[in-house]
Amino acid sequence: MGRTRVPVQMRWADLDAYGHVNNAAMLTLLEEARIATFWTSDPEGSRSGAKVLSGGPGSDTHTLVARQEIEYLAPLSYSQDPVGVELWIGEIGGASLLVCYEVLTPAGQVCARAASSIVKVDAGSGRPVRFTAEEREALAPLLDDPVTFRR
Repeated sequence: MGRTRVPVQMRWADLDAYGHVNNAAMLTLLEEARIATFWTSDPEGSRSGAKVLSGGPGSDTHTLVARQEIEYLAPLSYSQDPVGVELWIGEIGGASLLVCYEVLTPAGQVCARAASSIVKVDAGSGRPVRFTAEEREALAPLLDDPVTFRR
């Protein structure tokens, strides 16, 4: 169905000694895009229909990263222009999402592909909590084929 593109500003601290975004900092870029797309501390007041997963200290559920994989295709050099992160859902499970990404240079070159497995859990017990029908309906417009890695 569709992907969304999230502009994410690089930080000077994201760079390694070679002037490229450090591999660990890439995870932060993905996190920024994921938070901007899915999470809100105000369940009633989201700017995007996809922001259906509440979070924060007062929430009764949390979303945890269970697994992440990144494939680097080209170095990402520093730019004052935001990095484009295309984001979509490759799969909606009972209590989990496969969030897929392509990280683009300001010129539009894909420099990384990634996937994160996210699990919705009860804040008190830590046990998985199934997505509601309303959450699934709100997430469905971002459903697309899972990211394909070169192996």
